[in-house]
Amino acid sequence: MKSLAAFLVLALIWASGLMAFAARVQQSTPQPDPPAADGIVVLTGASSNERIAAAVELLAAHRGRRVLVSGVDRRVSREQLRTASNTVRRLYDCCVDLGFNAVDTVGNARETAEWAKAMRYNSLTIVTTDYHMPRAMLELRAVLRPAAVTLQPYAVPTPILKARQWWRTPRAARLMVVEYSKYLAILGREAVLGLGPRASPAAPQKG
Repeated sequence: MKSLAAFLVLALIWASGLMAFAARVQQSTPQPDPPAADGIVVLTGASSNERIAAAVELLAAHRGRRVLVSGVDRRVSREQLRTASNTVRRLYDCCVDLGFNAVDTVGNARETAEWAKAMRYNSLTIVTTDYHMPRAMLELRAVLRPAAVTLQPYAVPTPILKARQWWRTPRAARLMVVEYSKYLAILGREAVLGLGPRASPAAPQKG
C-alpha cells in the first residue's frame, strides 16, 4: 500500500512538472526586436530549415556578426543547406559557419563553446525550437559557464504545441513528454551528480 501511495505521489509530481514545462514551452515566443549579440547559434534538429532562416533573419537585422549552424549532417552540402533554408546567398556566403561535429545537444554545446572561443565572442543568441530550448540552455550553460559567455534564447515556435489542449494530439503529446523526460535527465545530472555534459554520449539525441 505504501509503495502504491509513493508511486502515485511521484506520478503526480511528474505530471505537475510536465504541465509546468508545457506552459513554459507554450509561452516562449521569439522577441520581435531582440538585443544584439556577438554571435548567433542555430542548433539543428527537427525544423532545422526554419531555425536557420530565423537565425539569418537576425543576422540581416544586425543582431549578430556571424551565425554558427551546429550539428550539420556531413552528407549535406553547404549549398544544399542554403537552398533548403531559403536564405539570402550574400549573407549566407559571407557570415554563416557550419559545424559538422555535433550529433546531439551535448555536442551542440561543445561545438558552440569552441566557436565562441575561436571568435572571441562574449554573447550569443541561441536559436532552436521552443520545446528544445530549456534543455539546450542547460547544456550550453554547463559548458560555457567557465567562459562567462552571455546567452539569450530565441525560440522558434512549434505550431502543434501551441494548441490549448496539446495532449489530445498524439504527436504533440509524444514530443512534449519525450522532451520533458530528457530535460529531467539533464536536471538530475546537474543537481545530483554535478558532472556537466557526458564525456562521450552513448546515442544521438537530436533536438
